[in-house]
Amino acid sequence: QVQLVESGGGLVQPGGSLRLSCVASGSWWFSISTMGWYRQAPEKQRELVADIGTGISTNYADSVKGRFTISRDNAKNTVYLVMNSLKPEDTAVYYCNLRSPVGRAYWGQGTQVTVSS
Repeated sequence: QVQLVESGGGLVQPGGSLRLSCVASGSWWFSISTMGWYRQAPEKQRELVADIGTGISTNYADSVKGRFTISRDNAKNTVYLVMNSLKPEDTAVYYCNLRSPVGRAYWGQGTQVTVSS
């Protein structure tokens, strides 16, 4: 059974940084899966923040380009999201997503990121 566990969220001041981590277990196909980070703010739909393919291809939402960086360590079954220059509008619950080679999606439980002074 695939499990995704996020960590690294918290409260940070505007302009600050955080690094989110997501460890996948139960998925021997991690290295050939697309990994992504999504977020959901109160009363808003869940949106893609960034994803990373099996190679080095990455994709970012326009709102985070130049500030966020997604990366992965296949040896550790882990995907990271480094978030710099955080803004209050980045406040949301951040979810890790794994999309298997056959297209099935798995989600973590989410980690809260709050950007506030």
